[in-house]
Amino acid sequence: MVPNSALTPTEPITAATATTSTRVARGGLGEKSARIWWTGMLLALLAVGTFRAAGWLFTLCVLAACVAGSLAVVGRRSANGVVSDVIALPLAALVGLPWVYATVERMRGGKSRRERGVALSVIVTLALLAVFVPLLGGADATFAKLLESVTPEFDGVLMVQWIVLFAVVGLGAVGALYVLAGPPMPATETAGGGRSLRRVEWALPVGALTVLFAVFVGAQFVALFGGDDYVQRTAGLTYAEYARSGFWQLSAVTILTLAVILVVLRWAAKDSAAARLWLRVLLCAVGVLSLIIVASALGRMWTYQQAYGFTVLRLLVEVCELWLGLVYLLVLAAVLRLRRMWLSRAMIGTAMATLLALAVLNPERLIADKNIDNLQQGKPFDTEYLTQLSPDILPATDRLPEPLRTEVRDRVLYRLDHDTWHSWNLSRSTARR
Repeated sequence: MVPNSALTPTEPITAATATTSTRVARGGLGEKSARIWWTGMLLALLAVGTFRAAGWLFTLCVLAACVAGSLAVVGRRSANGVVSDVIALPLAALVGLPWVYATVERMRGGKSRRERGVALSVIVTLALLAVFVPLLGGADATFAKLLESVTPEFDGVLMVQWIVLFAVVGLGAVGALYVLAGPPMPATETAGGGRSLRRVEWALPVGALTVLFAVFVGAQFVALFGGDDYVQRTAGLTYAEYARSGFWQLSAVTILTLAVILVVLRWAAKDSAAARLWLRVLLCAVGVLSLIIVASALGRMWTYQQAYGFTVLRLLVEVCELWLGLVYLLVLAAVLRLRRMWLSRAMIGTAMATLLALAVLNPERLIADKNIDNLQQGKPFDTEYLTQLSPDILPATDRLPEPLRTEVRDRVLYRLDHDTWHSWNLSRSTARR
């Protein structure tokens, strides 16, 4: 007869146990999805160098790919915070070198002393050859000629580049192994320590910003519908000058307001239904008004570029402002849900997606196309600036009149270097045909 206790689990399954198991399963699934997302973003960003010749664009993509790689290794949100997750690989690479050495030593066991002796013998041999071979080659011309025939040629600059690349990739691999071997603690939705802000402490400044932004947006609509005549009467500027004069100030306003919203969302008390309602209403109000200010800044920069020409810097700040608009949409979603743990990684993800979208758009060709449109409309055209851009612009130059087209193409092609197998680029390859 089997006792009943043998048929009953020692720890009965309860609702709490089931809920915990479900959360663990969801956490594992979420971590796997995060790793896939960041790994895909890493590969896509590095692939930009194969299709676009603009060096500044590839540099930005490589930096973003390093961030994506670090987040891919960490996987889940860690309790250390997003800043620590972003730099997890370089930090772990420094700490991981002794760890890798200790691990290798344990694997070698008793053979380590003998292997160290062999390695030391090889180093001494190479050092002796490095000293005596040049001396003997300088002492006898026949021997020197023999050395030239058997010694391969080395490109010093290329060798340094490969050594640096190998060191960087190797340290990245060490950091990744170290983080994967001892992953950081996962983050939780619970807030950290510290006193929460009472409603009167945060509602007064946020309410004042809301009123101020509402008045400013109203003035913006008057200027928008009034057009150039209204601006000249009130500000004494052309509409293009008016657009340029306020872009940087509006950009600063949107960034500072974003910081205010994030601080209030983090520290404001949410202990009652009324407090949560006030938080949602006021933060959404100032967020929506800030979105309108972002749209105003974008419109100003676009108007200014149409009047005075498109450049890489102007396009980049415009794209950054567009990304800020996406961030505000994410912040509004976080305010409505009153959950912010996902927000930081979502902001980084949208930044990378915006950079990829810019690469797909082919920014330098877009700049060339818009400047050629300005030329055809009788506006100023900077030929010198156009020739400093990459071969990405060459398809757009077909619209230029001769001999300007030939001049621009020849000056762009003159700066092209020969590509090797590891630096092949579609844009440069197409330009040489």
